[in-house]
Amino acid sequence: MSTVPLLKPCRRRTTSSSLLTLYQRFLRYLRRLLSARRDVSYDEYDHHPPRYRPQRINALCRLTSFSKSEIKLIYQGFKQVCPTGVVNENTFKDIFSSYFPQGDATMYAHYVFKACDQQNNGTINFQEFLTGLSMLTRGPTVDKLKWTFRLYDLNGDGRIDREEIREIISSIYLMLGRHTEPSVEHDTPAQHADKVFERLDQNQDGYVTFDEFLECCQKDENVILSMQLLDTVL
Repeated sequence: MSTVPLLKPCRRRTTSSSLLTLYQRFLRYLRRLLSARRDVSYDEYDHHPPRYRPQRINALCRLTSFSKSEIKLIYQGFKQVCPTGVVNENTFKDIFSSYFPQGDATMYAHYVFKACDQQNNGTINFQEFLTGLSMLTRGPTVDKLKWTFRLYDLNGDGRIDREEIREIISSIYLMLGRHTEPSVEHDTPAQHADKVFERLDQNQDGYVTFDEFLECCQKDENVILSMQLLDTVL
């Protein structure tokens, strides 16, 4: 079976998971804000709570793989972007679109936001952001695959069908715009998605469960690579 083609940005070829890319980019953005605001004290975590109040820092240390100093750094940056302590979808789309001005990131940002919104209440709070970041940067491979599966499982029924894969991959092509190699034809996203689905749906029953997804990705890393978003230059 032929290898599923990958999207390749024109200027760099660093591969990273879709969700991991989001969190890493957002964290770098927060750190840049912090460097520009050196008057902000890390002690603000304990003395000036936002409208949403995350768990105490010791509890967050137990929930994640981050140290206290790392959590304070991330929290301060998060508050600079999100003073209320939560991110709504419109803000999320604005941040994400700023990284991909060459295309339309609106639809892909919607899907990623939905996957990150663990409580399904239309916002991402600091604890959700922090636990997701911990999982994707320091968690085991199985946890990272769970996030990817959740991203593609658009209706949340615990399985992925062909149309769901087409939706996500089409949104990635739309976001990258013309900055892909090879250049994108009208039917390229659908062809890419169909090849991914055919690899995952090994029993050909029309959908992919998480167990099937996990088994397939563990056997063949090219499958998960074909579902990943390639990094681009900021």
